[in-house]
Amino acid sequence: MLGGRLLGASCYDRLDIARRAVAAGADYVAFGSVFPSPTKPGAVRAPLTLFGQARALVHGERNLVANAANLSALLWHALPRLNWCGFYLYDGTELVVGPFQGKPACIRIAIGRGVCGTAAQTRETQLVRDVNAFAGHIACDAASQSEIVVPLVKADGSLLGVWDVDSPVTDRFDEDDRAGMEALCAVFMDAVQG
Repeated sequence: MLGGRLLGASCYDRLDIARRAVAAGADYVAFGSVFPSPTKPGAVRAPLTLFGQARALVHGERNLVANAANLSALLWHALPRLNWCGFYLYDGTELVVGPFQGKPACIRIAIGRGVCGTAAQTRETQLVRDVNAFAGHIACDAASQSEIVVPLVKADGSLLGVWDVDSPVTDRFDEDDRAGMEALCAVFMDAVQG
Protein backbone atom coordinates (compact mmCIF):
# COMPACT_ATOMS: atom_id res chain seq x y z
CA MET A 1 0.00 0.00 0.00
CA LEU A 2 1.43 3.38 -0.97
CA GLY A 3 1.08 5.81 1.93
CA GLY A 4 1.50 9.01 -0.07
CA ARG A 5 3.79 10.84 -2.41
CA LEU A 6 6.24 13.06 -0.57
CA LEU A 7 8.03 14.87 -3.39
CA GLY A 8 7.88 18.61 -2.76
CA ALA A 9 6.08 18.24 0.58
CA SER A 10 7.23 20.14 3.67
CA CYS A 11 8.95 18.19 6.45
CA TYR A 12 5.72 18.33 8.49
CA ASP A 13 3.75 16.99 5.54
CA ARG A 14 6.32 14.23 4.90
CA LEU A 15 6.33 13.08 8.51
CA ASP A 16 2.54 13.36 8.77
CA ILE A 17 2.10 11.33 5.58
CA ALA A 18 4.50 8.70 6.90
CA ARG A 19 2.67 8.47 10.24
CA ARG A 20 -0.76 8.29 8.57
CA ALA A 21 0.55 5.61 6.22
CA VAL A 22 1.76 3.53 9.17
CA ALA A 23 -1.64 3.88 10.84
CA ALA A 24 -3.32 2.76 7.61
CA GLY A 25 -1.11 -0.32 7.34
CA ALA A 26 1.24 0.88 4.59
CA ASP A 27 4.62 -0.77 4.32
CA TYR A 28 6.31 2.11 2.48
CA VAL A 29 5.90 5.64 1.20
CA ALA A 30 7.25 7.16 -1.99
CA PHE A 31 9.44 10.26 -1.88
CA GLY A 32 12.43 11.87 -3.58
CA SER A 33 15.09 9.71 -5.15
CA VAL A 34 16.67 7.75 -2.33
CA PHE A 35 15.25 4.22 -2.57
CA PRO A 36 14.52 3.11 -6.16
CA SER A 37 11.07 1.60 -6.52
CA PRO A 38 10.72 -1.44 -8.75
CA THR A 39 7.01 -0.73 -9.25
CA LYS A 40 7.02 2.88 -10.41
CA PRO A 41 9.85 4.57 -12.34
CA GLY A 42 10.97 7.76 -10.66
CA ALA A 43 9.23 6.90 -7.39
CA VAL A 44 11.06 5.53 -4.42
CA ARG A 45 10.19 3.41 -1.42
CA ALA A 46 11.23 3.83 2.20
CA PRO A 47 10.24 1.42 4.95
CA LEU A 48 7.99 3.04 7.55
CA THR A 49 10.32 2.37 10.43
CA LEU A 50 12.09 4.93 12.52
CA PHE A 51 14.76 4.85 9.84
CA GLY A 52 12.17 5.57 7.16
CA GLN A 53 10.63 8.37 9.22
CA ALA A 54 14.05 9.94 9.74
CA ARG A 55 14.81 9.66 6.03
CA ALA A 56 11.48 11.31 5.18
CA LEU A 57 12.02 14.07 7.74
CA VAL A 58 15.44 15.18 6.44
CA HIS A 59 14.79 14.49 2.76
CA GLY A 60 15.67 17.48 0.62
CA GLU A 61 16.94 19.58 3.55
CA ARG A 62 20.69 20.20 3.83
CA ASN A 63 20.73 22.63 6.76
CA LEU A 64 22.74 21.10 9.59
CA VAL A 65 20.89 22.78 12.46
CA ALA A 66 17.43 22.10 11.05
CA ASN A 67 18.16 18.42 10.47
CA ALA A 68 19.91 17.99 13.82
CA ALA A 69 17.00 19.61 15.66
CA ASN A 70 14.36 17.52 13.87
CA LEU A 71 16.26 14.25 14.23
CA SER A 72 16.78 14.90 17.95
CA ALA A 73 13.06 15.58 18.41
CA LEU A 74 12.01 12.55 16.37
CA LEU A 75 14.20 10.14 18.32
CA TRP A 76 13.38 11.73 21.68
CA HIS A 77 9.70 10.99 21.11
CA ALA A 78 10.18 7.62 19.41
CA LEU A 79 12.64 5.84 21.68
CA PRO A 80 11.73 4.78 25.22
CA ARG A 81 13.86 5.24 28.33
CA LEU A 82 16.00 8.20 27.22
CA ASN A 83 16.94 11.19 29.32
CA TRP A 84 19.01 13.02 26.68
CA CYS A 85 19.68 12.81 22.96
CA GLY A 86 21.39 15.25 20.69
CA PHE A 87 24.40 16.53 18.90
CA TYR A 88 27.77 17.91 19.87
CA LEU A 89 29.39 19.70 16.94
CA TYR A 90 33.13 20.03 16.43
CA ASP A 91 34.31 23.64 16.19
CA GLY A 92 37.88 22.81 15.19
CA THR A 93 39.06 22.63 18.80
CA GLU A 94 36.40 20.92 20.91
CA LEU A 95 32.83 19.61 20.86
CA VAL A 96 30.13 22.23 21.43
CA VAL A 97 26.55 21.32 22.31
CA GLY A 98 24.16 21.52 19.36
CA PRO A 99 20.47 20.71 18.97
CA PHE A 100 19.22 18.27 21.59
CA GLN A 101 16.30 17.08 23.70
CA GLY A 102 16.50 16.68 27.47
CA LYS A 103 17.90 18.64 30.40
CA PRO A 104 20.47 21.39 29.86
CA ALA A 105 23.80 19.86 28.88
CA CYS A 106 27.51 20.40 29.20
CA ILE A 107 28.35 23.13 26.70
CA ARG A 108 31.90 22.14 25.72
CA ILE A 109 33.68 18.78 25.76
CA ALA A 110 37.36 18.34 25.00
CA ILE A 111 38.37 15.79 22.37
CA GLY A 112 39.35 12.60 24.19
CA ARG A 113 37.39 13.47 27.34
CA GLY A 114 34.32 11.49 28.42
CA VAL A 115 32.29 9.25 26.17
CA CYS A 116 31.64 11.97 23.56
CA GLY A 117 35.24 13.11 23.43
CA THR A 118 36.43 9.50 23.15
CA ALA A 119 34.07 8.82 20.23
CA ALA A 120 35.31 11.99 18.53
CA GLN A 121 38.96 11.07 19.08
CA THR A 122 38.75 7.40 18.06
CA ARG A 123 36.10 7.91 15.35
CA GLU A 124 34.42 4.78 16.75
CA THR A 125 30.96 4.37 18.25
CA GLN A 126 31.10 4.14 22.02
CA LEU A 127 28.52 1.78 23.55
CA VAL A 128 28.62 2.21 27.32
CA ARG A 129 26.27 -0.11 29.17
CA ASP A 130 27.18 1.36 32.59
CA VAL A 131 28.59 4.90 32.64
CA ASN A 132 29.88 4.34 36.18
CA ALA A 133 32.35 1.83 34.73
CA PHE A 134 33.62 4.27 32.06
CA ALA A 135 36.77 6.01 33.31
CA GLY A 136 36.40 9.75 32.87
CA HIS A 137 32.64 9.76 32.21
CA ILE A 138 31.24 13.31 32.26
CA ALA A 139 27.98 13.39 34.21
CA CYS A 140 26.05 16.24 32.62
CA ASP A 141 22.93 14.58 34.05
CA ALA A 142 23.47 12.48 37.17
CA ALA A 143 20.49 10.32 36.14
CA SER A 144 22.37 8.93 33.10
CA GLN A 145 23.32 5.28 33.56
CA SER A 146 24.10 4.16 30.00
CA GLU A 147 25.12 5.95 26.84
CA ILE A 148 25.81 5.48 23.17
CA VAL A 149 27.79 7.99 21.11
CA VAL A 150 28.27 7.82 17.33
CA PRO A 151 31.01 9.92 15.70
CA LEU A 152 29.86 11.98 12.72
CA VAL A 153 32.63 11.84 10.15
CA LYS A 154 32.43 13.72 6.85
CA ALA A 155 33.20 12.09 3.50
CA ASP A 156 36.66 13.73 3.55
CA GLY A 157 37.42 12.08 6.91
CA SER A 158 37.09 15.24 9.00
CA LEU A 159 34.99 15.33 12.15
CA LEU A 160 31.58 17.02 12.09
CA GLY A 161 30.69 16.08 15.67
CA VAL A 162 28.98 13.28 17.58
CA TRP A 163 25.44 12.00 18.15
CA ASP A 164 24.93 11.29 21.86
CA VAL A 165 22.08 9.35 23.50
CA ASP A 166 21.78 8.82 27.26
CA SER A 167 19.45 6.64 29.32
CA PRO A 168 18.65 6.55 33.04
CA VAL A 169 18.68 2.74 32.74
CA THR A 170 21.82 0.60 32.95
CA ASP A 171 22.24 -1.70 29.92
CA ARG A 172 19.67 0.29 27.91
CA PHE A 173 21.75 0.05 24.71
CA ASP A 174 23.01 -3.04 22.91
CA GLU A 175 24.57 -3.99 19.57
CA ASP A 176 21.22 -3.60 17.79
CA ASP A 177 21.04 -0.04 19.12
CA ARG A 178 24.59 0.56 17.90
CA ALA A 179 23.66 -0.58 14.38
CA GLY A 180 20.43 1.42 14.44
CA MET A 181 22.08 4.62 15.69
CA GLU A 182 24.86 4.29 13.12
CA ALA A 183 22.25 3.85 10.35
CA LEU A 184 20.31 6.90 11.56
CA CYS A 185 23.52 8.93 11.67
CA ALA A 186 24.28 7.85 8.10
CA VAL A 187 20.86 9.25 7.08
CA PHE A 188 21.72 12.51 8.84
CA MET A 189 25.19 12.73 7.26
CA ASP A 190 23.83 11.97 3.78
CA ALA A 191 21.30 14.78 4.18
CA VAL A 192 23.70 17.46 5.42
CA GLN A 193 26.47 16.59 2.98
CA GLY A 194 24.10 16.39 0.02
